[in-house]
Amino acid sequence: MSGEQIVANQRGRLARLGWTVFGLLAVGVGSVGIIVPGLPTTVFFIIAAWAFSKSSPRLEAWVLNLPTIGPLVRDYRDGLGIPRRAKITAVVMMCVFVALSVWLVDSWTVRGVVLALAVVGLTVVLGIVPTKETVQAQRAAE
Repeated sequence: MSGEQIVANQRGRLARLGWTVFGLLAVGVGSVGIIVPGLPTTVFFIIAAWAFSKSSPRLEAWVLNLPTIGPLVRDYRDGLGIPRRAKITAVVMMCVFVALSVWLVDSWTVRGVVLALAVVGLTVVLGIVPTKETVQAQRAAE
């Protein structure tokens, strides 16, 4: 093996390690989201599966086969988006926690940042991420 091949092999190992660590961090944050209301869960497991797809097929399969989260991640990967009920829950939770944050915080700057982030989050959930039932109906009509 030449020196260039050794360096390339080491870079590949380092990259895989980086993607694995990133995926594990995403799993950690997503796991906290299961307990902490208002913190998203599924999006972090989607990110984890993506990171693991670059580093560890075993960990990717583990995320995809988790009983509750796995089907949601697989649906998202298949272009189905998220179920209508999950969208409604996400929007309601965002609105509740943004309202609480704005009410409890005294700083107008922090309130403005929270409201701006809420607009971004609502735009993504309502306007960008497809609704599973709508996508399925469109696919069935084709």
